[in-house]
Amino acid sequence: MFILAKFVWKPVLNAVNARSQKIDEALLEAEKARQEMKSLHAENERILKEARAERDSILKEAKEASTRMIDDAREKAKGEGSKLIEAAKTAIASERNAAIADMKAQIASFSVQIAEQIVKESLSSDDKQKALASKMAEEIKLN
Repeated sequence: MFILAKFVWKPVLNAVNARSQKIDEALLEAEKARQEMKSLHAENERILKEARAERDSILKEAKEASTRMIDDAREKAKGEGSKLIEAAKTAIASERNAAIADMKAQIASFSVQIAEQIVKESLSSDDKQKALASKMAEEIKLN
């Protein structure tokens, strides 16, 4: 027993203590790894939240930009449409005035031609010419 206690017990006890110390160190390392994993998981969650917030912000900005672009295009189209309508109204008025002027000129020309035909017809004989000259002379005297 003495030999066992002196020679065997001490190395076995040292081996058990060394093994216990290694187990404690492994447990500490495992706890550190668990804490580190927890920290990394929290960091990953934070990064994911930031990425989602940034994605939402980018989508919101893109939607606002597209809405702005659509509104700008709509306003521009309305403006151009109004300009085209005004130009068409001006062209129509100009064409109408030109048509009226042309019609007046044609009516005047037709009137002159008709008057000329009537005068030729009424003054075809000498008697008619003398009667017209007398009538005009009397009207001049009255005025």
